[in-house]
Amino acid sequence: MQRTIMLIPIGEGVGLTTISLGLLHTFQRLGLSSTFFKPIGQPRPGYEGPELSTRIVENATGIPLIESIPLEMAEGLISSDKKDVLLEDIVERHQTDCSDASVVIVEGLVPTRRHTYATRLNFDIAKALNAEIVFVTIPGHDKPKDLKERVEITFNNLGGQKNKRLLGVIVNKVGAPVDEQGRNRPDLSEMFEETRSTLSANIDKIKTVFSRSKVPLLGCIPWNFDLIAPRVADLAEHLDAEYVSKGEADLRRLRSVTFCARSIPNMIEHFKPGSLLVSSADRYDVIVAACLSAMNGTEIGALLLTGGYRPDPEIMELCKHAIEGGLPVLLIRTNTWQTSLSLQGFNLELPIDDAERLHLVQEHAAQYIQPEWIDQLIQRHDRTQLMSPPAFRFKLTELARNAAKRIVLPEGDEPRTVRAAAICAERGIAKPVLLGNPDDIHRVAEQQGIVLPEGVEIVDPSSILEDYVGPMVELRKHKGLEEVVAREHLEDNVMLGTMMLQMDHVDGLVSGAVHTTANTIRPALQLIKTAPTSSLVSSIFFMLLPDQVFVYGDCAINPDPNSDQLADIAIQSAESAAAFGIEPKVAMISYSTGSSGTGSDVDKVREATRIAKERRPDLVIDGPLQYDAAVMENVALSKAPDSPVAGQATVFIFPDLNTGNTTYKAVQRSADLISIGPMLQGLNKPVNDLSRGALVEDIVYTVALTAIQAAQMAKSKQ
Repeated sequence: MQRTIMLIPIGEGVGLTTISLGLLHTFQRLGLSSTFFKPIGQPRPGYEGPELSTRIVENATGIPLIESIPLEMAEGLISSDKKDVLLEDIVERHQTDCSDASVVIVEGLVPTRRHTYATRLNFDIAKALNAEIVFVTIPGHDKPKDLKERVEITFNNLGGQKNKRLLGVIVNKVGAPVDEQGRNRPDLSEMFEETRSTLSANIDKIKTVFSRSKVPLLGCIPWNFDLIAPRVADLAEHLDAEYVSKGEADLRRLRSVTFCARSIPNMIEHFKPGSLLVSSADRYDVIVAACLSAMNGTEIGALLLTGGYRPDPEIMELCKHAIEGGLPVLLIRTNTWQTSLSLQGFNLELPIDDAERLHLVQEHAAQYIQPEWIDQLIQRHDRTQLMSPPAFRFKLTELARNAAKRIVLPEGDEPRTVRAAAICAERGIAKPVLLGNPDDIHRVAEQQGIVLPEGVEIVDPSSILEDYVGPMVELRKHKGLEEVVAREHLEDNVMLGTMMLQMDHVDGLVSGAVHTTANTIRPALQLIKTAPTSSLVSSIFFMLLPDQVFVYGDCAINPDPNSDQLADIAIQSAESAAAFGIEPKVAMISYSTGSSGTGSDVDKVREATRIAKERRPDLVIDGPLQYDAAVMENVALSKAPDSPVAGQATVFIFPDLNTGNTTYKAVQRSADLISIGPMLQGLNKPVNDLSRGALVEDIVYTVALTAIQAAQMAKSKQ
């Protein structure tokens, strides 16, 4: 039975699409098929194109766009007393486009001064679709008691407890800065910023008040400035600014605005990560001071120069290193007063193409929706178990949290690694151990605007190095290793971290953000060695396609495995896939399918398939298969009609490193999808490598993989 849930806003600016994204993300990561439907499009100022909420949801979740009825058409039907025609059209679209989903999230109209009919129409739509209703509101200036009363008035106006469609309310933007009229004012965030304890207390008060209400509280979501922090490029487009230097305008985010009208000593405190510094273009002291701060490691958001005249070339040459470091410098023709007015008119709503903010919004909203309500909501449904990317990532984080492992990060002062460690600790994914000079690590964190949680452990290598000299000499005595050489080797943090792992002082190791794959793997092979059941070390990537997850192996380690080694890689990869909830159907990839081709390369794959089947008859393995025959049902029917794998493969084993690495990068870049890995297989203890171009998110999920591997290895040894 399909469940249709309609979100109805109580007031303006409640963040309705944020709640939609949070709910859809929750359902997707639980493997429940869901879709989004905005019956009537509501125009947004300055935006033209398909209905904006639908576009945002499509970009964030991959859910196909369902066309909305234009607001002008809906108003025309209502004014002509043809509301029934409008509702019939909505029902038809719902039944036609949403029929395959287990849960449908319907987003209602926002009531405004011009759209005073919105609440009534929302209720009519809910009835027409047989939808259950969830109210969405914000506290504004209301105290918890006043907020409850306001919600209860709307609740009772729609039938109260007699109306079984009314599920409850989600309160959004708790603790948001507001002006005297109760309007959300992000520009006041520094003045009204609440401590975590104050915010938590406010949430607790709201929960306490609603515990005595007839309206169930289904979620209470705190305001988070990061959800609205725009990219420099977004602001540049709004201001029609000229780039003196674009730098990292597409990456850097703005978290505060400072008009540099005072002397430098009185402005230094505002030169901080994410700050937009606005200055007249002839204030060379400001320009030089900002660039000096950037050269010292402070990731200033951007420098915005007013007045329209370009700064002196000699001054810009003096600032060359800061600009080369990525500092965006923008030029605008208006004066400072006019610029301030333009900044106030900047729309902070989600841009369609800002993938990072879209993901953050989904995660943030999802974590504050009551899990008990979600369980009650879906318990009457047969779940369609899909290993979608959100479901896979959710599974990773949940398994990693349950594992609770200590993971050492030898590149402890690398900025991405520091940020990833903070995220892992905050989310409980692992207990990260940063190897490095504590002063250097704290300086990097400060420069990046990172507050290191208590769960992040910092270990100074010089304080522990001597503890591992003797054990390392013992491990390598058969190679004639002497203490002086061992001490020299242990000055390499990767080698030191590997020894910590070998001695069971940590549970896993992740490296490679600045080191090569060889730098990460060589110490592991020397000190950790391969598992007793493995003849080699191999790797896999988890490829997160829009609607499912594939496993690719080996794309990082073995240049040209023979048939026996290729069979081992297939078995290792199938076991890894199963361990992470992916049903392994293994395709041994070649340039030929079945017996149609000849040659040493295809013969190697054919023999590897035979060996793998012989060793593990319980696994579903077939080959040789061409890639299209492995993934496309129509091609499989013509090329390999009797194959148990063709057309439905989930694990892909490539014949050599050249083919595997090229294919994984081509698919990743061409399809613009996330890949997690490489995850190493076959070692006695978990060590994993990173790409030197790894994003913070890549490091976080690799740490999660490593923690899960550690738990699985510990369990297998019991």
